[in-house]
Parts: sequence; C-alpha cells; structure tokens
Amino acid sequence: MNTSVMIVDDEQEIRDSLSEVLTDEGFLAYTAENGAVALEMLSEQHYDIIISDIKMPEMDGVTLLQRVKEQAPDTFVILITSYGSTETAVEAMRHGAIDYILKPIDFDELILRIKNIELHKDLIREVSFLRGEISAKYNYEHIIGESVAMKSMYRLIDKVAPSTSTVLVAGRSGTGKELVARAIHARSERAHRPFVAINCGAIPETLFESELFGYKKGAFTGASKDKDGVFKAAAGGTLFLDEVGEIPLQVQVKLLRVIEMREIKPLGSNTVIPINVRLIAATNRDLAKEVERGSFREDLYYRLNIIEIYLPALSERKDDIPLLVKHFVNKYNGELKRRIIGVDSDAMKNLVNYNWKGEVRELENIVERAVLLSDGDMISPEDLPKRAQESSGSAYPDNLKEATRNFEKSHIVSILERHENDKAKAAETLGIGLSSLYRKIDDLGIDSENE
Repeated sequence: MNTSVMIVDDEQEIRDSLSEVLTDEGFLAYTAENGAVALEMLSEQHYDIIISDIKMPEMDGVTLLQRVKEQAPDTFVILITSYGSTETAVEAMRHGAIDYILKPIDFDELILRIKNIELHKDLIREVSFLRGEISAKYNYEHIIGESVAMKSMYRLIDKVAPSTSTVLVAGRSGTGKELVARAIHARSERAHRPFVAINCGAIPETLFESELFGYKKGAFTGASKDKDGVFKAAAGGTLFLDEVGEIPLQVQVKLLRVIEMREIKPLGSNTVIPINVRLIAATNRDLAKEVERGSFREDLYYRLNIIEIYLPALSERKDDIPLLVKHFVNKYNGELKRRIIGVDSDAMKNLVNYNWKGEVRELENIVERAVLLSDGDMISPEDLPKRAQESSGSAYPDNLKEATRNFEKSHIVSILERHENDKAKAAETLGIGLSSLYRKIDDLGIDSENE
C-alpha cells in the first residue's frame, strides 16, 4: 500500500509543489491549508506522514504536532522551518516530531527523509510482528487446555513470571514442561534475552560440569578451545534444566553453589564469572522421595523448589483432549498437506477413554498418524492404533448434569467441524433450530469462530 502524506501549509504554492513532487514519486498526497483543517481530515482517515509548516495562522505546527500525537500517535510528523527557527524545530522534535526540514525545501532531500521514515515504519512493524510471533508461540498458544486444572496453572504462571524466583515444573514426561518454562520466560522481563534449554537426562555423567559451566582450552584431553557452558549462554535470560533429577550428586553440590553465589568457574579456570540467570528446573520424578532415598540433595531441592508448578496429566484433564486433538489435526493438516475436517464421535470417545501413558506427546503422535492415514475427511476409530481402538471406560464424569453438558459440547463441536462451521447445516444435522444452536454455542462456551 502506498504511503499517504498530508501537506499542511498556509501557502498554496508550497502545498501544490510538494503535492506534485510526492505524487510523481508514488506517494498518496493530500493537502490542508491550516492545522484545523488538517485535524478534521485526520479524524476522517489515517495518514502515515504529515508534513507541516511551523509558522501558520490560527494553529502553529508545534500545536498541530501535539494534537496529532493525541489523535493519531502512529502518524509521523515532519516540520518545515526557516533557518532562523531551528531551535523551535529541535524543541518540536522533543515533543514527538520525527524530523524537520529547512526552507527553501530541497525536494530530493525531503523524498529521502520520507523514504527513511518508511523504512523506520517497516522495522517497527517487523519488530511488532516478531514479538507477537514469539509471544504467541511461547505464551499460551501451544499450551492447550481450558480445564479447571489448566486455568489454575495459567494463573500461577502469570503470578510467577514477572519475578526472578527459581521455579520447579513438575509433571509426567510428555506433559509439556518445557512449554511452561518458555511461557514463564516469554511473560517475564527477560523475554528478549536468551532462553536456553538443556536436558539433564541426555548428558553423560562425565560431561555435566563442562556442559553447565564451560571449560578453558587444555582443561582436559580434547579441550582444544574455550567453550561456554549453558549458564553463560543464558546470560541475562532464562536457563531451563529439564529432568534435573538426573544430575549426579557431585555436580549437585556445585550447582547449589552457583545458585547461592550467582557465579560460575569454568573447568580449568581460576577466574570466577558472575552470572545473571533466571533458573527454571523440571522433573518427572518425586524429588521429595529422591531426597529421602539420598539420591538428591535436600538443600538443592529447597533451592529449586521456591515455587512449584504442577503440570496435570491428561487423566486429570480429560475435558482438554478434544481441544488438543483439534489443535494437532490443524497442525498436521498444514504439515502433511491434508484436509481432515475433524474426528468423529466414536474416535473421540476412544481418544478420551484411552490411558495416555505417554501424555500429550503420545496423543500428538497418534493424531499425526491418523491425519496421515485417514482415507476420509473425518478421523474414525479405524485410523487409530489398535491400542487406542480398544480403550474403554466412561469418557464423562459421574455427575449426570456435567456428563450431559460435556457430551453435548463435544458432539456440537464435532458436527460444526464436519460442516466446516456452517451453522445452518449443523443445526439441520443436529435436528434443532438455528437459533437453538446459537444459544447452545453461547451457553456451552463453544468458540464457533474457530471451529
């Protein structure tokens, strides 16, 4: 879209000449003979840039600038001034003008300034977009769930994130503990600093110290150059130690000292390096029991467990399974170039009833497989692995009213997906009136826009 520019000057000759030059350069040029007219025009449509003379009757350029900043803060203002009024122009820039240009106007210089502003606007948009992407990816978009247990966890994350306190994320393997850690980081003041994740369960025992704290050249055989550890790599940001229960006892002593002293000493070095890192640890073990067994240090446990966030298992939030299934169907439709509409009610019952030993990770794998193998536009029980087809038990709570509500919501969502959110067709299939369907969508809290 072409950049729109409003020229504000009480001299018609200047307005006309600037308008002609800007139009020739491909800009959308508009003119106003004074500040009052400019504000009226601004109230009716948006302008990317306003070029205004400082000295004008009725309303000077500085006053216009102040009013524009109140009315349209995203609009950039360039002021035109004479050689004798540069101090006024500099003062105006303190009030929010992006630039000023001197009379007589050098048209080539003005065009260059405007193009620089366009680049500046593009950078602002790009930064805003990237921040939005980061926020969307690592806030709550990938942590799917609206159950009571998940909402409670979200509230705790919101409280914990702004602090610098150490957090321990507990939960079974496959529940998404790293996503929680990333959500905490993304909602903290460290969001624009590094997030470094390391799986302690994947590190050989002999390499723990070098991976965590780094080493100097010659510290051991094969150390041909200096290497930073993860603590230094995460400087100013967040370090996520996944499966922290796997850290050997002798390394736990040194990790405790690092947490307490906020400094590290790389292997082979006599120099102590201060660190500024927010630590988040995660475990699928019961660390309190590990402390009782003597396999985990009690003092380190209490240092890590300042705040504990428990990530519930799927068995504790079965209401979230349809949401997770829908998310993964959409994800793998895109990745696998498929057009699966959804999951039929029988397959969904199998998925809700299934004993998810592998938690969300296993659910994602099964949905990916079903999206790839399904011959129709709806996933059916035949598209699921044998173990999921054979799942049994009640998919709904014992309370009849709650069970009926859960089934009704799940069934309406399934029918809406089948008809690609065509509510008239969905109502016909359900055997109810369209107005009744809208009431149920509202009462049951169905996000029909995204179905």
